[in-house]
Amino acid sequence: MGARYVGVVVTAWDPQSWKPRATRWFAVPEDAAFTNYPGAKTIHSPLVDLCAEKADEPAPYPTDSLEHIAPRVRALFDLSYTRMAVVLRDAGSKTASHVGFVKSDAEQDDFVHLSGAAGDDEQNAVMSPDGRTVWFTYTDREGRKRIGSRSAEGDHHLSAEGPGAGNDLPLTITGKPARAVQANMVHLAPDGRRLTATAPKVFGTVFDTWNSSGPLSRTSARKAVLLSGCAAVVGWVGDDRVLCRTSSRSFRTMNARTGRAAGAPISVVGPQDGTVAEGMLVSPDGTKFIVSVHQPNAEQDPDYGYNAPDFRVVPATRGGTATDLADAELDVHTVFLSWS
Repeated sequence: MGARYVGVVVTAWDPQSWKPRATRWFAVPEDAAFTNYPGAKTIHSPLVDLCAEKADEPAPYPTDSLEHIAPRVRALFDLSYTRMAVVLRDAGSKTASHVGFVKSDAEQDDFVHLSGAAGDDEQNAVMSPDGRTVWFTYTDREGRKRIGSRSAEGDHHLSAEGPGAGNDLPLTITGKPARAVQANMVHLAPDGRRLTATAPKVFGTVFDTWNSSGPLSRTSARKAVLLSGCAAVVGWVGDDRVLCRTSSRSFRTMNARTGRAAGAPISVVGPQDGTVAEGMLVSPDGTKFIVSVHQPNAEQDPDYGYNAPDFRVVPATRGGTATDLADAELDVHTVFLSWS
């Protein structure tokens, strides 16, 4: 953030040397919602998650651990990081909002506005993996909560994709053809047959994928598996195993079919360290994962933004040696999004 601009930098890293290889810049237009503040309509958007810097700013979602934030922010971009979805506030209204997107390395006033109808309440904007559509939550003329999409090209007409659960849950787009899952911590298994997710009042953590768009609910949660002791999902380490941050603050591999532990606890910080570790990303071979180590409730510290970050690459099995990630490109607001 600067005095007159806001931008998102996406950097590609070499996973062996952990040095930056390429960078793309996404300028955030002045009309885009990148923060919530008193007196303005609260916008639910992963971009607000990413840009949050003050404890007194209203949070868009009820949960804000990095295991929740990382998959939300990933959903803002297409697969190749050429487009980023945004929610645009209507300057003439305190209630209206519309979706759009910006292209990488474009000017701040160079963005695509996909909708401009009076009274629109479009939130949770995310890109499809192919970059051809922006998906979002909205309220239809009958007052029903819905999930919709608009084409990034052509006339940008509204396509009703399925029922929604309001704006409190984020969206993730998966599969071919694309479909939306409205839930927290959505991670698709490598074989594409199951996913991890959580939602209020829904029992379970691992679910079969379904062929239509909609929220995770008691109706859609078929053959659910509860990962015992799993406080937050970091990602899949195989077709049948999931890495979790546990309720005891360690990390552990869980069997996605039985819900039971499939490995020994992995401690990143000790009980006397005064810090906590949150996971963000699992390597594609399932052997390593990235964590952020910080003070508890660090976001409430007014000087937190000036602290040095503590990122580590940790073996997914106990006994290995962690690698510290240190580079001038990294700060405490960095989120690691994909690893291939």
